[in-house]
Amino acid sequence: MSSPQKIARRRLAARRNLWFERVMAILASANLLLVVFDVSYIPLRDFYLLRLPRLIPPAGNLTKLYDPIKGIEPHRDTQNYLQAVADLEAQVEKTGISSPEVEPYLEQLRNLSTEMVDTDPFRVADKSGTLEKIKNRMREHIYDQRRRVSSRQSFNRFWSQDHLLQAGWRGEIDFFNQEIRPLIATNYFRPLGETGDFVSYFWRIDLPFAIVFGVEFLARTFYISRRHKGVSWLDAMLWRWYDVFLWLPFWFWLPSWRLLRIIPVTIRLHQAKLIDLDFVIAQINRGFVANFAEELTEVVVIRVINQIQGSVQRGEVTRWLFRSPSARGYIDINNTNEVEAIATLLVKLVVYEVLPKIQPDLEAILRHSVESGLRQLPLYQGLQQVPGVRDLPTQLADQVVTNVTQTAYQALVAALEDPVGAQLSSQLVQHFAEALGSEVQSQQTLHKIQGLLSDLLEEVKVNYVQRLSEEDMEGVLEQTHQLHQIVKK
Repeated sequence: MSSPQKIARRRLAARRNLWFERVMAILASANLLLVVFDVSYIPLRDFYLLRLPRLIPPAGNLTKLYDPIKGIEPHRDTQNYLQAVADLEAQVEKTGISSPEVEPYLEQLRNLSTEMVDTDPFRVADKSGTLEKIKNRMREHIYDQRRRVSSRQSFNRFWSQDHLLQAGWRGEIDFFNQEIRPLIATNYFRPLGETGDFVSYFWRIDLPFAIVFGVEFLARTFYISRRHKGVSWLDAMLWRWYDVFLWLPFWFWLPSWRLLRIIPVTIRLHQAKLIDLDFVIAQINRGFVANFAEELTEVVVIRVINQIQGSVQRGEVTRWLFRSPSARGYIDINNTNEVEAIATLLVKLVVYEVLPKIQPDLEAILRHSVESGLRQLPLYQGLQQVPGVRDLPTQLADQVVTNVTQTAYQALVAALEDPVGAQLSSQLVQHFAEALGSEVQSQQTLHKIQGLLSDLLEEVKVNYVQRLSEEDMEGVLEQTHQLHQIVKK
C-alpha cells in the first residue's frame, strides 16, 4: 500500500474515532445531567411543583412523572386536610356559608388543623419549616402578627362560621387557596428502604447507562492493552481510572458520589474536542507546580545535604578518600584508584599546559629575588662603581634565572616522560596521598575536619533554604514558559 493511501486510512480512522468519542461524550453528558437532576430533585421539588408550571406550562406534570422514581407518595394527613377543604367548598356551593350543614365541615377542619400543628406531618419529608411558614401566615392573616399568638387559635378562628361570614367567604377561601393550600400540597411521604435510606428507583434509569459505559470500559481498556506493548489489561484499567465513576453502582451506597461523574465527563468532552480545556489545564498545572516546586526542591536538597553530613560525621568521606579499596570493603568497577589518577592528571596538566604559560612570570619573580640578594652584597655595590662592568651583575642574574627555570622545567618534563621518572612520580603521588591520609585521620585532625565540613554543610543548607523561600516561583515559571516558547519558534 502506498504512503498516500496509508495516510488517508489513518485520517479516516482518526475521524471515526473522533466521532465515536463525541457520541460517548454526549451520552456521558446526558447521564450526568440526569444524575444532577435526580440529586437536586428533592431540594427543588417545591419549585418544580409550584413555580415551574407557571413558567413552562407543559412541565406541570413533571412532579407526577418523577415522584414515583423517588418513591414519593401523597401524605395521608395533609391530603385528608385538603380534601376536607374541597368538601367544604362543595357544601358551601350547595347551601351557602350560613347554612347549618356547613358547621360539621368547619369543625372537622378545626380538628384537622389542631392535629396538623401538634403532630407535624411535614417532619418526615424534612419540611417542618413549611409548617412554620403556614402557621406564620395564618397568624398574620387573623391577628396581624406572626408571633405571640397561638397558631391553633388562628386556625380555629379562621375555620369558624362567624369569621367566614364577617370577613367574607370568597375572600377567605381565596386566601387559603393562594397562600396556604400550595404549601400544604408540597408535603409528601417517602418510605425508607431496608438500608435505612429513602427509597429511590433512579437505578432503573441509570442502569442502561452503566451497562453501556461498563462494556465500553472493558472494550477500551482491552484495546489499549493490545495496542501498547508491555501494558497489561489491569494497567490499562488504571490508565482509564476516571471512567469507573460512570458505571460503578453508587445507587446503593453514597448516592451523592454519582456527582463525581463530572470528572470523566469533562475529560471526555475535552478529548472529543467539544470543549477546550488546554488553558484551564495549563493554569492548574502552573498553580500546582508553583505551590509544589518550592517544597519539593527544599526536601530534595536538604535530604541530599543531610546524607552528606551523615557521611562526613561517620567518617565515610575521609575513609573513601584516603584508604585503599581493599581496606574499606569498597566495590571498584574499573580497577583504578581515582584519587591517584586525578592527582597524576593534575600534575601533567600543570607541567605541560600551565607552567609554559606562566614561565615568564616565574622568571620575573626569580630575577627580582636574585637581584635583591645581589644588591645587599658589598661586592655588588663596588662593581656598580666600576665603569664597563656596571651591568654585569644584572646580566649574570638573567642568565642564572633563565638557566634555572629551563633546567627545572626540562627536568620535570623528562621525569614525566621517562618510565623510571614516571614511576617515581607515581610513587610520590601515592606516598603523598598515603601520608596526607594518615595525618588527616589522626583523631584530633579528623574530628576538626569533620566538624568544619558539617558546619559548612549546615550553613549551606540554611542559606539555601532562605534563598529558596525568597525565590519568586511565579517568576521562575514565567521564565520557563518563555524558554519553551523560544524553543517552539
